[in-house]
Amino acid sequence: MTHQIERYMAWLRTHSDDGLAFDHYQDLWQWSVDHPALFWESLVRYFDLNWTYDTVLKGEMPRAQWFEGATLNYAQEIFRRAQHHHPAILFASEHRPYAEISWTNLEHQTAVVARYLRQCGVERGDRVAAYLPNCPEATIALLATLSVGAVWSSASPDFGPESVVERMAQIEPKVLFAVQGYSYGGKWFDRTPAVRSLQEQLPSLQQVVLFDNYPPAGITTEPLPHCTPWGVLFQDDTGATLPLVFEQVPFAHPIWILFSSGTTGMPKAITHGHGGMLLEHLKYLTFHNDVQPGERFFWFTTTGWMMWNFTHAALLAGATIVLYDGSPAYPDLYRLWHLAGDLKINHFGIGAAFVLSCMKAGVSLSPNALPDLRCIGSTGSPLPPEGFTWIDQQVKPGVWLSSMSGGTDVCTAWVGGNPLLPVVQGEIQCRCLGCAMESFDEDGIAVVGKVGEMVVTKPMPCMPVFFWADPDGSKYFNSYFDTFPGVWRHGDWLLVTERNTLVILGRSDATLNRQGVRIGTSEIYRSVEKLPEIADSLVVDIEQFGGHSKMILFVVPAPATALDDALKAKIARTLRTDFSPRHVPDEIVAVPEIPYTISGKKMELPVKKILMGKPLAQAANAGAMRNPGALEYFRP
Repeated sequence: MTHQIERYMAWLRTHSDDGLAFDHYQDLWQWSVDHPALFWESLVRYFDLNWTYDTVLKGEMPRAQWFEGATLNYAQEIFRRAQHHHPAILFASEHRPYAEISWTNLEHQTAVVARYLRQCGVERGDRVAAYLPNCPEATIALLATLSVGAVWSSASPDFGPESVVERMAQIEPKVLFAVQGYSYGGKWFDRTPAVRSLQEQLPSLQQVVLFDNYPPAGITTEPLPHCTPWGVLFQDDTGATLPLVFEQVPFAHPIWILFSSGTTGMPKAITHGHGGMLLEHLKYLTFHNDVQPGERFFWFTTTGWMMWNFTHAALLAGATIVLYDGSPAYPDLYRLWHLAGDLKINHFGIGAAFVLSCMKAGVSLSPNALPDLRCIGSTGSPLPPEGFTWIDQQVKPGVWLSSMSGGTDVCTAWVGGNPLLPVVQGEIQCRCLGCAMESFDEDGIAVVGKVGEMVVTKPMPCMPVFFWADPDGSKYFNSYFDTFPGVWRHGDWLLVTERNTLVILGRSDATLNRQGVRIGTSEIYRSVEKLPEIADSLVVDIEQFGGHSKMILFVVPAPATALDDALKAKIARTLRTDFSPRHVPDEIVAVPEIPYTISGKKMELPVKKILMGKPLAQAANAGAMRNPGALEYFRP
């Protein structure tokens, strides 16, 4: 199989003005960041985007402007690349029947919903919100919203209503697509009260479309007034061809609004543009994920995580996307692996935490269980070396493991996979094309082989066009550009190795400073959580008087395991052996559970604030948490 990035490199030799020839990926990457305008314009030509524009790039970060004059529509490019001899969507869930949706059917249903939105008065720039699980109806609503030029924003139904209101009230949606309930872990969760609360607290809503989501037999839900059932949108549908009309919008026109976690304040409404997302997603899914037309692409996600938006980008590559609604551990941790085999998935994406859970549970597959699987993607948190080993030994020997990192801020990965490069355990293969990422020391000097601040020194089209409700741009500026002038600071510790691979060592705002040496929290987790006696962990460093600090490691012991002196000694010995004496905490404390955000991030900074005396209500936003009760265990 010829890799997609090889095709691009061959194309550059024959289609670039200078006959660009690159024998190694690192040389191609260097060109892409040294000449950003030439690189991104080459993608417009390579992907046959019929744009007319005045300039490619004008200005510098944070006010860089791309492809002024160009008009386009992200959804239109998805359907332009349809592979009609393959399905568009495969869908499985805990409680609904398996479904396949053809490209023709997807286009028709999208046209029906787009017609409804226009009938409701939704116009270019209006906001459409969703409170839906990961199901085909959510995909259809997304594509319909984009087709009319409206702006999408979604939350998963496991979000509490207050958390949703905090987000959606900022953007004043005109229409809400909502679900009556969902199934998770074999249980049905009624969301009718939550939807009613959203109706009451979002005065901008003019229409609410309610999807019942096939509740199990015997489940009854209270009817909600002033809602349009999803089926009503299709009641006059005769099946006749309905044209799907695409509103043409400027390059920087908002496509969707993603929100920061909001664990320590109001969630930031991060707004992305049609053109930036289109170019970035075409680049990453094609070159760095090596998705081929007709392949099957899956990522375990909810509608509240940027990976849900990213999953739909695989449609741009002509792939079939696989959606799953439910728990990854129900009825057991084999569920998603069986899904990969049954549906012949080629690209299988999960969070690093899921890999470690499977490893601890002793999950093991036959070496020939997944013959179609070509790539396993991992993100959400750094994947430690033992995770790489487990996949190679227990899932599929020799499978390409693509560890990647990016985030809500850019709705992509800007470090990640590369089919041309070897995989090194515990490391990310490369900086992605067009991403001028460096590791800066305190003086703003790029360093190699040393841990520093993750920064990006050149503009990228996928950077947010703005934050919603931030008229002077101050929130945007203070989030990324207030440390190094004209340079994006991402907030992670980064090690760029001599071989140009990358290691991310945790959030720089949760730094552990031991005798003047900075330690990334992920190093601690990598060492401690490989122990069979430890189910989970969280570490913080508390500053004290006199310039001293106290590092406390909180651990969740495995079932039927007690945190006694022997286990504490084993933890200390492991940390000292794996890393250094500085990594050994001053205190080890057992807790029943570790607090997480809804998107699965450990909440180090809120725990640190609580231990330093801040009230729980001020330290964290319970509505942004997956398990808000967990913070109670950290009261001093």
